[in-house]
Amino acid sequence: MLIVALKMLFGDKVKYLGLVFGVAFATLLISQQSGVFVSLMARTASVILDAEEVNIWVMDTGVEYIDTIRPMKDGDLPRVRGVEGVEWAAPLFKANGLLRTETGRISSATVIGADDSTLIGLPRKFVLGGIDSLRGPDAVALDILGYELIWPGEKPELGRIVELNDRRAVISAIIDAQPTFTTAPVVYARYSTATQFVPAGRNQMSFVLARAVPGETPEAVARRISNATGLQALSSGEFQWKTIRWVIANTGIPTNFGVVIILGIIVGIAIVGLTFNMFIMENMKQYAALKAIGLTNGQIIGMVLLQAAVIGVVGYAIGTGFAALFFATAAKNAPALKGFWLPWQISAIMAGIAVLIMTLSTFVGLRRVLTVDPAVVFRG
Repeated sequence: MLIVALKMLFGDKVKYLGLVFGVAFATLLISQQSGVFVSLMARTASVILDAEEVNIWVMDTGVEYIDTIRPMKDGDLPRVRGVEGVEWAAPLFKANGLLRTETGRISSATVIGADDSTLIGLPRKFVLGGIDSLRGPDAVALDILGYELIWPGEKPELGRIVELNDRRAVISAIIDAQPTFTTAPVVYARYSTATQFVPAGRNQMSFVLARAVPGETPEAVARRISNATGLQALSSGEFQWKTIRWVIANTGIPTNFGVVIILGIIVGIAIVGLTFNMFIMENMKQYAALKAIGLTNGQIIGMVLLQAAVIGVVGYAIGTGFAALFFATAAKNAPALKGFWLPWQISAIMAGIAVLIMTLSTFVGLRRVLTVDPAVVFRG
């Protein structure tokens, strides 16, 4: 009987393709929008992710996320270093500036200054140059996406002269950093150089970057730092999620993506439900004939569920494939989408949504099949 069910399904090619399209469209829309949302949220914590060797961030108690900065006193650095469980600690400077090229093009930029001796907190993936390239006078590094934004279509090269807040800077390295939320260029420099580009008043240190000694968890050491200094100390993971939660709570981004995702589910259920119901109604006499020759309701249910499963699996596979193709090719054709990806968790959740769509879509039609009178086959 399962073979009969498949022949009934594939025999009506128009309905079959319509059903597959409905599931594939919903899967593609929901997966693509969910992947873009997750990727955008990850970008809000790009500076934290770039500091791979750091597992504790110390900041003023008023800081709510990575871009709200209240400078700390220089004396806070040795206080953090003196806390039990801290292996090392280094300062980090972060501020906004105005970058002007030799052609007069102006762009806002994020300026990050790392400890002069260790340069802890800077990304370590270089396209051109290296970490030692930042030790020269007025030397700065620029992220590759920022370079492409400022000099579109030009091959990356070192030695370009720019002005950062009316001060001379030399592009001495180009870094393959995590894409930022705003896509504004990110300028990296030594701490002493960065503070000259963006004078920040008496207190200049934005964060203290630290690492817990082996055998200690970052969360435990962070609590110890907070208790000993009165500052806010968080593990890197905690600070990432604090930043993401702030963006979710204070912007309309989640609402916009949520509406699209909900519409994708509703459209998927509507298209698949109506089409599948029409398919069942047009094949009602066949189901009645099968009941007339002795098939039980359980066997009929198995046939309908097999048809629904085939539609769901094929549609889900096509939709997920196109969503994965989008993310695989997006970065190549659109540098602004670099780093966007489709987490496997989204694909797993989408599989559950596809099951939900098919379950709701088959519910009404299945009731009709179970209540059909076998005598229908002998009428008209």
